[in-house]
Amino acid sequence: MTSHGASGPGPAGGTGSPSGNGADNGPASHALTWALAETALAAVEEVGGYAGGVYLRSGTPGLLRLAVLVGLPGPLFRPWWRMHTNRPFPVAEVHRSGQAVHLPDVEEAMRRFPQLVASLPFPFASLYAPVIAGRERFGVLVALRAPSPGVPVDARDRSRMTGGALRLGEALADLARQGTEVEWPGDPVCVQLPTGSGPPVRFGSFAWDMDTGTVTLDEGLLAVLGAGVSSPCSIEMLTSLLDPEDGYALWAAARQATGAGGRPSVRRIRLRGPDGGLHLLEVSARARRTVPGTGVTGGGLLEGTLVDLGTGLVGSDATDRLPRAILAVDRLGRVTYLNERTEHLLGRPRGALAGRPLWEALPWFAHPFHEEQLRAALLSGEPVRFLARPERGRWLTVSLHPGRDGVTMVLIPEEDPAPLAPAASERRTDDALPAPGNALSRPNDVLSAPGDRAAALYRPVALAIALSEAVTARQVSAVVTEELLPAFGGRQLAIYLLSDRRLYLAWETGFPPGFLEPFDGVALDSRLPGVETLTTGRPLFFESMEQLGLAYPDLPMDAHSGARAFLPLIASGRPVGSCILGFDSPRGFSPEERTVLTALAGLIAQALERAQRYDTESAVARGLQDALLPHRLPVREGVETVGRYLPGTQGMDVGGDWYDVIETGQGRLALVIGDVQGHGVAAAATMGQLRSAVRAFALGGHRPQDVMRGTNRLLIDLDPGQFASCCYVLLDPETGDMRAVRAGHPQPLLRRPDGTAQPVELAGGMVLGVDDRASYPVTRLRLAPGAVLALFTDGLVERPGQDIDEGIGRLSRAFAATGALPLAETADRLIREARAATSRPDDIALLLAARWTDSG
Repeated sequence: MTSHGASGPGPAGGTGSPSGNGADNGPASHALTWALAETALAAVEEVGGYAGGVYLRSGTPGLLRLAVLVGLPGPLFRPWWRMHTNRPFPVAEVHRSGQAVHLPDVEEAMRRFPQLVASLPFPFASLYAPVIAGRERFGVLVALRAPSPGVPVDARDRSRMTGGALRLGEALADLARQGTEVEWPGDPVCVQLPTGSGPPVRFGSFAWDMDTGTVTLDEGLLAVLGAGVSSPCSIEMLTSLLDPEDGYALWAAARQATGAGGRPSVRRIRLRGPDGGLHLLEVSARARRTVPGTGVTGGGLLEGTLVDLGTGLVGSDATDRLPRAILAVDRLGRVTYLNERTEHLLGRPRGALAGRPLWEALPWFAHPFHEEQLRAALLSGEPVRFLARPERGRWLTVSLHPGRDGVTMVLIPEEDPAPLAPAASERRTDDALPAPGNALSRPNDVLSAPGDRAAALYRPVALAIALSEAVTARQVSAVVTEELLPAFGGRQLAIYLLSDRRLYLAWETGFPPGFLEPFDGVALDSRLPGVETLTTGRPLFFESMEQLGLAYPDLPMDAHSGARAFLPLIASGRPVGSCILGFDSPRGFSPEERTVLTALAGLIAQALERAQRYDTESAVARGLQDALLPHRLPVREGVETVGRYLPGTQGMDVGGDWYDVIETGQGRLALVIGDVQGHGVAAAATMGQLRSAVRAFALGGHRPQDVMRGTNRLLIDLDPGQFASCCYVLLDPETGDMRAVRAGHPQPLLRRPDGTAQPVELAGGMVLGVDDRASYPVTRLRLAPGAVLALFTDGLVERPGQDIDEGIGRLSRAFAATGALPLAETADRLIREARAATSRPDDIALLLAARWTDSG
């Protein structure tokens, strides 16, 4: 904890004042961090909020980063640390438009920004203001508060947000003029909200002359005691303010401190203040062994210090006596208190838990479902209650009670949660959808969960929106895992797809390893619930494993306790497959849940059918691209060329990147690389047309600038709705002379014979397919013996969240480090990192050309 409550890793990785941003990519300046934290805190407090923050530009075009997060734990909201400005979220909209957005309730948010509600399906209000200075756009100021259904955000709060954002914009502009880089490179600083108002902690001291009975009080103690007491006063006046038993305690403390042992003592006493109420104070007393000014040693003078701690210690004592385990965290998720029952329940002492993040103190709380419940409590401000299993065979009922300063948790052990789940027939059909995974419904239990119900209502929207963005079967399955399982408290998922009248396992999570293998490829006449739900078109719900065993006595079981739901995946009347949801404990399925799950199964089926069409189109595109890329490059004495191509891993993984080496006549070679906008069959087809056009113009003996102009006009005439970048280099192998033209393509790299590498500055023209009057100036240069020229597409140097110049610098260093490696090994080394990446948003083409001497 630091000034203003800012906490988190500092520049050296420890804790400290927010002089850094806690980022892995380097700290921001002191002044920048303070300006952001001050503004965010002020905005949240002025509009009566409980959380907020500032998004700031990152240095990467189109990407904002969350720089400061107030009143919420950073790790719990990691998915919202980055915001691309083309996304349909209010932060992106405000930054793009420069106009504030105010969402007073969830209905307004759902109407204008359904993706926001889908990703954070809890009732809260949010206010957004652009941080600008003149035409300079820095980011967005955000404040969250309790919703006001049907009541718009008033003019005063709108003005406060706008004013705070404008003042921050001016401050950031001043920092920029002073040379500060006003960008945020990494993770956010988390800032604690100031604690709500309460009785102040007050200090006082006294000196008691036990020989005369006179007590001298300082100003601090006089303020605690009130106007009816003066200093000096008699000891009787002081003890008259104490309860009799505490008066005796004070005398006992005096005797212990001034007796033969003379040991200091500490006592807690309750003191009546001027308001007539009791104040808990702690008295620390010790004897002064020498009478001041006399040099005479004696035991007749006692000094003490009183600290008025309000009612904090009373509350602490009281919770220790409660028969329930109680634990509290602040709004950053750090454990601030736990009672003795919690120590016994968790088997860990207070010292090992206090001050630690909740998911470190309780590792099981890092499960996505439990994190979702904590998000619900923090954002909705309403109690949340759910069932958790910290370890096998052990269950806890967890209740979260949020407030402005944090969340109080109540943990209750449950021996057998099954009796707590009422049968579906016992549930009211007009109730709201139960909380995710909430199988608890005790009569007269005061722990309700309206925040959970709201989450359950909006979770299907999250799934629907996420499914609309998934394009492969694997992405669809991952969306179902991330959205559907947490929404209903599930732990196991299996998806089977239909092919040739058999069901094949396409995705699984949560089942014992190898358990589902015998069911892979089962025929449609098998008597299995996963098959029959598809052949009959009816979902099957089993509220316990015993029910499932009675219905299918020969079916192997992976667990003795739990519940299962088998859902048919049918899209527009066409069978696609089946989906299995597994739950660790018995649970009922209300009519609402059954209806929602059945409807969601239809959405999943449509997404999977669309993904299967995508896979077919992708295979066609890959085949087309493989046919169009050169399978062999020309071999010329004194010149060596090597090409490499990597498809992307996101979306349609086949793009329009290509390379070529063309023997043009007169002994010259044309080195070509290009990149067609987009992915898929259309991009691959356009790439094939452009490659053919460039080859035809080159073989016709046209000058480099004419090759590029002719290809540009052809692409405009074809009008495929796409544009392309291209770099064309005409090389004379004997002399090394090169004439190069560039149409909106990245600059090539040149590694000189001495091993240094740097970009080659080529004059550039407009990308192909935009302007039929575009011209392409020629740059003349020379490829010396031992030098290597690298032509590449932007997929090799672009990374999400990083500037392309950083990628080019990284590639230059890697290129220089290849030294005397063979050219083929050099190419493999340059794309090795990209090949190993699990996420590659764009495809990659690389063409290397080296000129060697006769001896080289």
